[in-house]
Amino acid sequence: MELNAILQYQLLKRKEEGNWRELKYNKDLIDFSSNDYLGFARNSNLKLKAQEILKNHEDSNRINGATGSRLISGQYPLYEKVEKYIASFHHAESALIFNSGYNANLGFFSCIPQKGDTILFDRLIHASIHDGIRLSKAQAMAFKHNNAKHLNELKEYATGNVFVVAESIYSMDGDAAPIEELIKVCKKNAWYLVIDEAHALGVYGNKNGGLIDNKSLADACFARLYTFGKAIGAHGAAIVGSKLLTDYLINFSRPFIYTTALPPEALASIQAAYQYLPLANEESECLRKNIQLFKELMLQNQITTTESNSAIQCMLIPGNEQVNRTAIQLQSKGFDIRAIRSPTVKKGSERLRICLHSFNSEEEIKNLINACNGLF
Repeated sequence: MELNAILQYQLLKRKEEGNWRELKYNKDLIDFSSNDYLGFARNSNLKLKAQEILKNHEDSNRINGATGSRLISGQYPLYEKVEKYIASFHHAESALIFNSGYNANLGFFSCIPQKGDTILFDRLIHASIHDGIRLSKAQAMAFKHNNAKHLNELKEYATGNVFVVAESIYSMDGDAAPIEELIKVCKKNAWYLVIDEAHALGVYGNKNGGLIDNKSLADACFARLYTFGKAIGAHGAAIVGSKLLTDYLINFSRPFIYTTALPPEALASIQAAYQYLPLANEESECLRKNIQLFKELMLQNQITTTESNSAIQCMLIPGNEQVNRTAIQLQSKGFDIRAIRSPTVKKGSERLRICLHSFNSEEEIKNLINACNGLF
């Protein structure tokens, strides 16, 4: 079959399955879909702080672009400064910035686990980790979601160095991993724990730094991933761990080696957000109150959601067509809510993914509940 015909056929099939994707800008809708949990992406004071950092950084001639990969011409003093700050903030020896969380997961899993090693991953891990594992020469096996007992049972199949992979807060259900149970299993078996903190950063912890918020927990992890495109309100990601890990990634991680570095503007935004993160008490408290209010109102209205205490709340509406129709109805009422369809989630577990923020008002949340109540 001719190539264009193949592409057209696949697109038509996707439409028929109710899973057509298109880029959409929902102007003037109330934000219940973004990952900007603390409102950092819209914070004008943080923008001014980033501009101040950019103005004062040591390579003032380089302000618009990095000019190359970090191993060629893209390394500059602000990188070293921000990475040291992130490492210290997260109780780690070292940190290495990647251009995105997706890039970081590809970069880690494609080069750290070796041939003969084993990757044991929670079955609900993010697509970027799945894709990184596909690039690895290690064998991989899934364990039941948040089930440390099942994880331990897989030891009879594991060979070589064993890497256990989980998200601290899961992006589709919003539930938390049993971090301490995972740590116990890993210590018992001398396995290496890798935690993706993408959706916990800014929402949990003493300094809003995530679920791995103290040195003892941090030391129990071989590596952690922190993404900046969510609560940090910027772009990029960092893998934190030992200096040995960083050195290895610099030398063997292809997504790091062959990617043009981030521009100084991006680094300044990350630095400004991290400096403010421990001070964002008002935003954190507003977010907690909004989560509590949402859950209470949903319960009162007998609307079932996933078991989540995070900013991510989901209503299961099986079927791509049904969940998409419901999302469109809510958008028509002024709420920016998106449908999560299969195959992004397992068929039969399609859902509306509702993200709560510090800037959502009590009235907006009540109006959303009322709108949902009229649809079920």
